[in-house]
Amino acid sequence: MSAVRHIITLFKKDLLLEVRQQYSFYGILLYIGATVFVLFLAIDEPESKVWNGLFWVIQLFICINAVAKSFLQESKGRMLYFYSIASPGDFVLSKLLFNSLLMLVMSLLSLFLFTLFLGNPIVKAGAFIGLVLLGGWSLSLVFTFLAAIAAKAQQNAAIMAVLGFPIIIPQLLLLMKLSNETFNPVLIVSATTILLLVALDIMIVILAVILFPFLWKD
Repeated sequence: MSAVRHIITLFKKDLLLEVRQQYSFYGILLYIGATVFVLFLAIDEPESKVWNGLFWVIQLFICINAVAKSFLQESKGRMLYFYSIASPGDFVLSKLLFNSLLMLVMSLLSLFLFTLFLGNPIVKAGAFIGLVLLGGWSLSLVFTFLAAIAAKAQQNAAIMAVLGFPIIIPQLLLLMKLSNETFNPVLIVSATTILLLVALDIMIVILAVILFPFLWKD
């Protein structure tokens, strides 16, 4: 129970910091709104495959902007304090939980703006919303894990780009494949592919819990 209490306490800490530092949240909102509006001016209402591809590419960059700062904003003194009061597993799980919640909110806002400005070619709305939530969760887990590694390196952005590319591409391809099926009334969303994506997410959480203690000691 103490582990759960530590995770909840650290989660609340990140949530309070996000509420107090609202410029970060609003900065991401501005990025989403400006990007979608520029796409609206450039292509108006694209066909379904283009709409889908643009949506997931935007989700990728939203996640990088939203999640990358999670570990980079922690000073050495603050990390030393956390080291004395919580275990590395509790700390990284709290980060994964907070970034998952943040990305879920951003994903829904992004979907709302996309449908508002770029039309709504989605046939199976419920399935697509479910995939958006699953995809936002998947992206947040990957980049939270990468942010933990990058925070210990000098070239933070470069490390995230190099490590993130081979990891995130399979997930994006799976998400695009699944979401393309929601634009066609005939096709059925593959449960096997969804389970594969969930399995990848669980594997990332397990790897984060196992490997983060080695970074934590540094």
